[in-house]
Amino acid sequence: MAFSLKNTSRQFAFGLVALVAIAGFDVGSAKAVEVQEVVSKGGIKAWLIEDHLNPLLTIDFAFKGAGAATDPDGKLGRANMVSGLIDEGAGDMDSQTFRGLMENKSISLAYDAGRDDFTGSLVTLTRERPTAINLLKLSLTSPRFDDEAVERIRSQIVAGLKQEETDPGSMAQRAFFKSVFGEHPYARPVEGTFETVNGLKVADLRDFVKRSLARDNLVIGVAGDISAKELGPLLDEAFGGLPEKSRLPEIPAVTPKFGGDVKVISQDNPQSQAIWGQKGIARKDKDFYAAYVMNYILGGGGFSSRLTEEVREKRGLAYGVYSYLANLDQADFMMGGVATRNDAIGKSLSVIRDEWQKMQKDGITQDELDNAKSYLTGAFPLRFTSLGNLSGMLVGMQTEDLGIDFLDKRNDYVNAVSLQDVNRVASELMDPNHVTAIVVGKPEGKLTF
Repeated sequence: MAFSLKNTSRQFAFGLVALVAIAGFDVGSAKAVEVQEVVSKGGIKAWLIEDHLNPLLTIDFAFKGAGAATDPDGKLGRANMVSGLIDEGAGDMDSQTFRGLMENKSISLAYDAGRDDFTGSLVTLTRERPTAINLLKLSLTSPRFDDEAVERIRSQIVAGLKQEETDPGSMAQRAFFKSVFGEHPYARPVEGTFETVNGLKVADLRDFVKRSLARDNLVIGVAGDISAKELGPLLDEAFGGLPEKSRLPEIPAVTPKFGGDVKVISQDNPQSQAIWGQKGIARKDKDFYAAYVMNYILGGGGFSSRLTEEVREKRGLAYGVYSYLANLDQADFMMGGVATRNDAIGKSLSVIRDEWQKMQKDGITQDELDNAKSYLTGAFPLRFTSLGNLSGMLVGMQTEDLGIDFLDKRNDYVNAVSLQDVNRVASELMDPNHVTAIVVGKPEGKLTF
């Protein structure tokens, strides 16, 4: 669920098992990780990484195309609300019984709704696997949506919406998506609005489950203490009761519109927060990795990035500044953000624009490229320090159609990027004259990007 306001039993359970995951996992090399494709007798497919060092299993899964973009007009926030309720009682267990069993068995079961997909994650100790799989199955096929749970989660979402009304980051993000996506479903808030959330009925929630959660749009990643032979029957047990076909609306492709302007949302605050965006690059584009390396050097590399060096280290204008490549199913764009004093936001944006222009005009140096490659390839195996990271990556590899051998090839893709590749892509991709920026606060002076 978009707002993390539920009780802490989920956090307790995850914290307990995460300690086990981190304690003994081998992080030596991506190439040492074997990914297996497992297909159950019922035809349910999953990608698996076995690791028997610890008695722990993680299952991540996604229902593709079932995210908040499918929320009907007038029912915004439906997918998000379901994500908060689907594990609040199922089968013959009410919320207290269901979640009490999870806590007693140190089982973590969590759901979330993004713009594109509806996702879930299960973490369990091996000895509790039968109980965990049963809870997962019930949550997907027999959620209760009892009145008490519905009104409790609704009140939490409404409280979160109230907080967002005055949260600069949330205000900026909502305004940005509305500005660049217009009437497209991506422009709408995942969490919904006060009016739509308060208007959602139990029948709406059940309709979402009936239409959206099915085997044909299901993607599964599994990591941990289980063999391929054991996993097949488990997949049928957990997911076999789902409908064969989903019934989802088609979300059209969209080209975000970037106007080259700075929009200010006035808020009486000593700081201003800004986010900005411009055109991006598709994940499957042949030049994606060149753009990926370029962005690392520009603003994705933390203290190693140009933006941090120029905005924070040299001038002390802001504590943090960043940029990243954003990819949705139907749109690609590049974003960045910074927060600083009202009297420094104008200068910060000016410096950032200079770096945007410099990247477009001059590109990068060979030393920058070598350092970026060294970090990006060397740090990649560190993503394998927990089973949850691995099972989540397996889902991402499938939803992005990266191939089952991606973990073996990923560093080769990075190493294949040349200086000429990056500088060509920078000249074509960077577009400082068509950047949309949103500033929330009381900025002083002239703002340009």
